[in-house]
Amino acid sequence: MTRAKAFLIRPLPATVEAAIATHFDVVRAEGDRILSAAEVLEGARGCRVVFVSAMQPMGREVIAALQPELKAVGTVSVGYNHIDLEACREYGVSVFYSPGVLSDACADLAVMLVLNAARRGHEAEALVRSGKWPGYSNVQLLGIGLTGRRAGILGMGRIGQAIAARLRGFGTEIHYHNRRQLSAAEELGATYHASAEELLRVSDFLVLCAPGTPELHRFLNRERIAVLPENAVVVNVSRGDTVDDDALIEALKSGRVFAAGLDVYANEPALDPRYIELENVFLTPHIASATTDTRHAMGMLVLNGILAHDAGEAPENQLC
Repeated sequence: MTRAKAFLIRPLPATVEAAIATHFDVVRAEGDRILSAAEVLEGARGCRVVFVSAMQPMGREVIAALQPELKAVGTVSVGYNHIDLEACREYGVSVFYSPGVLSDACADLAVMLVLNAARRGHEAEALVRSGKWPGYSNVQLLGIGLTGRRAGILGMGRIGQAIAARLRGFGTEIHYHNRRQLSAAEELGATYHASAEELLRVSDFLVLCAPGTPELHRFLNRERIAVLPENAVVVNVSRGDTVDDDALIEALKSGRVFAAGLDVYANEPALDPRYIELENVFLTPHIASATTDTRHAMGMLVLNGILAHDAGEAPENQLC
């Protein structure tokens, strides 16, 4: 009996690829990058399943052109706005994603960004590596402490709640804005703000971790930055285009914003080069979920969702 084929657009952990290979004949794209629509069509022709990652477009034309063989798309990501769900529904293509299992890893990295931005981690490491460190000084690289300050979390879903749990350990007061107010058991003493602007006014540390939506495109603009407290720290583990780069860079240069920690960027990997020139920015290359355990769990969640659906079940990570 001929087995169905699965197309892997980008490499996955070896353990995940081995598991996929026990159920499908695997076709792999060359390299590790986002493919054009033409490249996806060439590689996925005749495949029943396509595995994608964040930011790999799967638009209507591609979904339609891969019919009638394509039956499932699995995205190894919590975001799914790179997939045309309406087209998938129209053509009977099931879509699976990987929520939940990456919350802790993303929260860990968000707190790393908070700490490195607030305590001037980039400048400190650069000074030591330069060989020009003159030794201890009482006034060298003074940063901002977390204890007693206020963290404003935009997007209090699984990741936001995990970030809040970690920041509480530093004695940080938690504030948040969400589409809905959480229950008291979920809030754990956090203060809810009905509007994003109310949240910004009390955010000594602003952590952006909301899902990517059209409404949040360039959310953090000049007007909203002006509402932040003096010497605020901005952290983004949401989507790159949640931030207006011109506005944030201007605020970082002027000192209106003390520092920023960024893991995501508009047009990545071609981030705005001005960020690289700024000393008060701590940069990471979109690695919030990049731990061995997490990436394995993400891949297996997607695969197991596809297999469960094939067995007639209704997996929780099925989008359509």
